[in-house]
Amino acid sequence: MNIETLGVIGAGQMGSGIAHVAALAGRNVILHDVLEAAREGGRRTIERNLARQVEKGKVEAGARDAALSRITLAPSLDDLAGCQLVVEAAVEDEAVKRDLFRKLDAVLPDTAILASNTSSISITRLAAVTRQPQNFIGMHFMNPVPVMQLVEIIRGIATSDETTAAVVSLAKEMGKTPVECRDFPGFVSNRILMPMLNEAVFAVHEGVATPDAVDTIMKLGMNHPMGPLTLADFIGLDTCLSILRVLHQGLGDDKYRPCPLLVQMVDAGWLGRKAGRGFYTYSGPGGDRVQKG
Repeated sequence: MNIETLGVIGAGQMGSGIAHVAALAGRNVILHDVLEAAREGGRRTIERNLARQVEKGKVEAGARDAALSRITLAPSLDDLAGCQLVVEAAVEDEAVKRDLFRKLDAVLPDTAILASNTSSISITRLAAVTRQPQNFIGMHFMNPVPVMQLVEIIRGIATSDETTAAVVSLAKEMGKTPVECRDFPGFVSNRILMPMLNEAVFAVHEGVATPDAVDTIMKLGMNHPMGPLTLADFIGLDTCLSILRVLHQGLGDDKYRPCPLLVQMVDAGWLGRKAGRGFYTYSGPGGDRVQKG
């Protein structure tokens, strides 16, 4: 299947990143978000990240301009009707995603592929609300999308070989390395990552060490480029909590039980970098970390 026009739902950090790499790969991209401010913010993010790539010599100025010209902002789901593939990158909430896919199913032709960027939710359950579950697949990009090479490809129980082959081929053309896995809670990446982040939160919760000490030990002792609590702030503590709850419910094992401190911080609105406060404080929503002392 030749995918020339790709739709992206959600103009936040993940959606704008997916639109960025797809447009650089020569695809026409229709970027949808219900909020005009989010759509415009997504475009500004793409422009800023492309400019950074040009400054670093990774992208030529002409390629940047061509990529930007391929991106169209769309206020309505109806604007996606001509897409061969639509990637959903909305909030990590199953009810929200299922509602989106029901609406998309009524807009898109039967041949279109629907993909979810979900980091933990069942692809099979999401596909079940559509008329063509064989055309549904998980396409889990890593954050930040323009930098990270991996794309987890998750087949639902009904996903066809043809759908999988088309999405794997597209991921490669976007400069990514696609790796297939089965449809289990958290897939592979978050089934392994989230318990580590959760355990780091427990270490703070139980008074074992400060957030900075936990992060420093993991960076220097385990050679991680980023400490687990810094990473949790970057991902979003609400997203981490949602994934842990999917793992806990789906696998029925208390080793995935979210730390009470994580729950409390999300309840307080301390969602990490995007909110200006998490395990660390930031100069503002999405800003740089404020160093103490």
